[in-house]
Amino acid sequence: MEMEGYNIMRSWVLPGVALWAAVFVLVRRALPRRSFDFCNRVVSTVHATLAVFLAMHIVQDWRCPVCPLGARSSLLQMRTLSVTLSYLIYDAVCGLFDKRVNLENLIHHTVGILGIGAGLAYEMCGTEMVATIWVTEISSPFLHLRELLKELGYRDTDLNLAVDIAFAAIFSFARMVCGPYITTVTLLEDYPLLIKATALGLQLVSTFWFCKIVRMVLHKMAKRRRQTKIVVTSVCV
Repeated sequence: MEMEGYNIMRSWVLPGVALWAAVFVLVRRALPRRSFDFCNRVVSTVHATLAVFLAMHIVQDWRCPVCPLGARSSLLQMRTLSVTLSYLIYDAVCGLFDKRVNLENLIHHTVGILGIGAGLAYEMCGTEMVATIWVTEISSPFLHLRELLKELGYRDTDLNLAVDIAFAAIFSFARMVCGPYITTVTLLEDYPLLIKATALGLQLVSTFWFCKIVRMVLHKMAKRRRQTKIVVTSVCV
């Protein structure tokens, strides 16, 4: 492991895990009537917003946002990666204390932890990994908002449907258009096998979720059409 990568893990990742846990405790105390999952999703939304901002902030040239490829990770890139790595560790542990352990989410987090950890250890693939953070987190606020709205009493409303559609559209573009490009360039570069394996694994997980999201949207649209027909029939009668 390179010395700088080790220092980043020691000085940023471990304190970061404690910080995310502290934020969760504060949210739980501020919203005592809300569920464990609700409070955790508030923390997740904070992370997603911060991660997207940091990923966009360190872009060197917007004419080529995923550049330079194959270069040594910069200090700013590694610090950005450490923010998400600390969150993933926190969220993976936090999920084990929920009433129902989400296996799919746990697998996703494990792949992310291994990938970012390897990138920090080797001090490489910084550009590609920061771009991946943008790809994976840009749709996350909408993912969490759709669940928050359900607990707030907005299930099966037009607002909830609009958020579902926005989430599906952003997820599809980021994960199935941008994602495969980043995965391909990562596989073509001279990176360690672990980094390449996690890049491919993350894309496979994204594809799996994409298929589930398409089915979800089609189901909700069909359900909405049935409800509309029932209302129209009732009015006519």
